[in-house]
This record gives sequence, structure tokens and C-alpha cells, in this order.
Amino acid sequence: MSTVARTDVLRSDTTRQVGVLVLALLATLGAFLGSGALGGTPVAEAADGALSATATPVAPGTPAFSIWSVIYTGLLAYAVWQALPARREDRRQRRMGWLAAASMLLNALWIGVVQLGVLWLSVVVIVALLVVLVLVLRICLAVPRRSLLELVLVDGTFGLYLGWVTIATIANTAAALAASDVGPLGLGPTLWSVLLLATAAMIGLAFALQTGGRLGFALALTWGLAWVAVARTVDEPRDPSVATAAVCAAVVTLGAALAVRVRTLLADRRATGAPDVDRTAPGPA
Repeated sequence: MSTVARTDVLRSDTTRQVGVLVLALLATLGAFLGSGALGGTPVAEAADGALSATATPVAPGTPAFSIWSVIYTGLLAYAVWQALPARREDRRQRRMGWLAAASMLLNALWIGVVQLGVLWLSVVVIVALLVVLVLVLRICLAVPRRSLLELVLVDGTFGLYLGWVTIATIANTAAALAASDVGPLGLGPTLWSVLLLATAAMIGLAFALQTGGRLGFALALTWGLAWVAVARTVDEPRDPSVATAAVCAAVVTLGAALAVRVRTLLADRRATGAPDVDRTAPGPA
């Protein structure tokens, strides 16, 4: 590679690193706006409360949203880590850096759209965010990590991020349908909610099988489903059937991830270990 070409590549790498860092800060600023800390309307109160914990039967309880503090902390730590000089030419970051930045931009955009009360546009934005995070996960699976720190900051953070956005997408779509008077599509709120939660369980199972049981995604999705169960037990609208379905979906999601993870670890150990001794062979005389 010529000196000029290498300089252009390094400049592009630096631009990516700065872009990720700036957009991580923007996403964090959006989070403060969405919490009401900077004068904005809290997300739960925006759009006439369509996204509150009591708006639909599949809305997680209010404490569930505390997971955002973990996700934002992880995103900021990741943004600083990837901006280090040692990460400038990192092959994994070259492939996923701009996608990570796009997820942060979409995150902030979603909060802005919700502040404006445009629910169906918020669904479009969160679906786009979901797609971007799936692409990030694919890169994490395709390009091996180099350290335990990278496992936590990159795979862990974006796994949690994707898992939570998955349940948030389901809740956001249900809220938009309810606010548009479309409601449960003629199925009744209980059956409609159970079908949505069954879909979440199938997504959790599919991700476990496709990712070798990555736990970050499963933990976040399970967290959201568990708080749906709690909310439908102690908050309005109370619905024992939906609460039971949420518990079942949580068990399937976490159970599948743990089972596949254990199986994967055992397979890896067998593949890297010494060959088994042939116990049928004759021993020493």
C-alpha cells in the first residue's frame, strides 16, 4: 500500500473512531432528554402516555427500563475503548464501527420522534435500530474477539442492547396499534398479547441456536419479559394469562441460551482436548 493510500485509510479510521464517540455522547444526551432530566417529556408520558408501563398488556413494568443505564454506560465505555490508538486499525471495528454509530444515532432519533408524539414513525425508527443491531451481532459472530475486555464491552453491551430493543420493538408496535384504535386486530387483548410474547420466545430460541447461546441478548430479553409478567400481575391492565405467557417466554429464552451455551462449551472442549483413550485396546502385559 502506498504512503498516500495508507494515510487515507488511517484518516478514515480516525474519522470512524471520532464519529462513534460523538454519537455515543449524542445518544446519552438523548437519554437525559427522554428521562425528563433536561426538560424534555419523559418517554412514559410522551405521546399521551402510549409508551407507559400500563399502556398495553405487553408493556414491561417501569423498573425494567433501568436496563438503559447499563446499556448507555456500556456504549460510552465502548466508544472510549474503540477510540484508543490501538483500536484504530482493528478489523472488527472497521466492519462494525459505523453500524454501532448508526445505532446510537437511531437511538437518539427514536427519543426525538417519541417527544413529538409520532408513534408510527417511532416504530419505523426502532425497527431500523433492531436491524442495525442484528448486523452488529453478525459481525461479532463472524470476527473473533481478542480479549475478555472486548467480550464485555462489545459483545456484552451490544448483546444487551439488541435483547432490550427486541422486547421494546414489540411493546412499541403494540402501543402504536392501540393508539391508532387498531387494537388487538380482532383477536382480543389477551390472545393478541400471548401471540406477541410467543413470538418473543421464538426469537429468543432462534437467537440462542444461531449465536451459540450468547447470553447478553438472552439476559436482556428475559429481563424485559419478566417485567411484563410482573406488570400484568401487580399493575393495570392485570392479566394472569399474559403474565403466565411472559413467564413461559422468559424461561424459553433464558433456558435455550443456557442449554445451547453449555452444549457449545462442551463441544469446544472436546474439539480442543486430547483424544479419548481407547479403553478396548489391550493394556500392558
